[in-house]
Amino acid sequence: MKQLNRSSVPEVLERPIKVIQFGEGNFLRGFTDWIVDILNEQTNFHGDIQIVQPLEKGMGEAINSQDGLYHVHLEGVHKGEKIQKTRLITSVRGVLNPYDNYNAFLKIAENTDLEFIISNTTEAGIVFDPTDEFHSSVPKSFPGKLTALLHHRYQYFKGSLPTDLVILPCELIEKNGKKLQECILKYCEQWSFSEDFKQWLTKNVIFCNTLVDRIVPGFPKENITDIQNQIGYGDNLVVKAEPFHLWVIEGPNKIRKQLPFEKSGLNIVLTQDLSPYRTRKVRILNGAHTAIVPVAYLNGFREVLDVVEDPKMGVFLNQIIYNEIIPTLDLPKTELEAYANAVWDRFRNPFISHALLDIALNSISKFKVRVLPSILTYIKKYGEAPEGLISCFAHFLFFHGDGFGPEPVPLRDDEESIAFLKKAWAKENTKQMVKQVLSNTNLWDMNLYDNEVLRLALIQQMEIIFLTQKKRA
Repeated sequence: MKQLNRSSVPEVLERPIKVIQFGEGNFLRGFTDWIVDILNEQTNFHGDIQIVQPLEKGMGEAINSQDGLYHVHLEGVHKGEKIQKTRLITSVRGVLNPYDNYNAFLKIAENTDLEFIISNTTEAGIVFDPTDEFHSSVPKSFPGKLTALLHHRYQYFKGSLPTDLVILPCELIEKNGKKLQECILKYCEQWSFSEDFKQWLTKNVIFCNTLVDRIVPGFPKENITDIQNQIGYGDNLVVKAEPFHLWVIEGPNKIRKQLPFEKSGLNIVLTQDLSPYRTRKVRILNGAHTAIVPVAYLNGFREVLDVVEDPKMGVFLNQIIYNEIIPTLDLPKTELEAYANAVWDRFRNPFISHALLDIALNSISKFKVRVLPSILTYIKKYGEAPEGLISCFAHFLFFHGDGFGPEPVPLRDDEESIAFLKKAWAKENTKQMVKQVLSNTNLWDMNLYDNEVLRLALIQQMEIIFLTQKKRA
């Protein structure tokens, strides 16, 4: 079997490099690089990606050994149909390691075709490091490296650049573009860069907040032999991903000319405000996951797929999403339901194992952010409690209390919150326990006990569960 590279694959185009990408990990290769590849095929984008390795050690050598070529293998469910298909990605030119050649790294800023800078350096990547230096060595942080690169571009073109640069950070933090810009401006102060350069940064470099969504498990070692036999090449960099993808970009309309996604069929949204889309994802996708875990786990389930395929649990989860979460959101109902349908397909993906206990990691803070807002908004809007979500709240307390059986739930959360809920569980009766839990402002950032509708509904659900468990016993 031939090894994958540009010599073994005939007629691989080399396009102008329009994108610099900080990060060579599975997510970017299975998401943004896949997107650029489709843009090249379906539109007039006609651009390649130069990857920059953000850390001294990484995957650069492995990617360069295949001349930037690799396959993305999609496995999942789309509109009820199982999907398994593989795509050769030709949009990546290669990886440059600035720790090996800092001058070569700076030189890529001299490219007249450059239009985009993309990154995913993990949630901890967008930070300001006051110990970073400019002249003596490669800046340690990603924002430091980017500041040096942008400053070199500004100096090389003497402030008169061929086109605006669009920065698209994909790190999973809120307002990622704004926070990246703030870090860069701090480096400008620390390194005593000119006011003209700072003005150019704010006028000619567009920092977009973004929201990305796709599950990318990475290298499919369980069936790599079958995949390589199918593609006919030895590819050591295959990336497995689900079919679903979403990229929400908060930025000006003029980006549409540079990024012609509307002609590609890709699920990319350009908006002036991505907050409704973030809320939609947090409440529907993440919220449904977090809400169902205690109910499902305490009733013997261990995987998401088993939950949605069970007649009773599947109906319960479906009703929560469509009847209790969606009515609390502000986007058009048809748009919300279309997203929920896609989420349902993702839950039913037979090719990705999603353990309930993995979702339950740090479940207390997740419940506060993902589920509680839906409960409170529903109560405020309708004057009554959402029965399904209240049941999830009650099961959440059982999950962190005595559970349903002799074996305790293997909780993975901060010890202080676990200890508090265990202590509350030891109260003499349900009303006292609920009062102590809901009154904890440190846990919820508010006094939930003052919400009479929530308080009474939660007490009632707790007593129903207690009664049900007694009958089972």
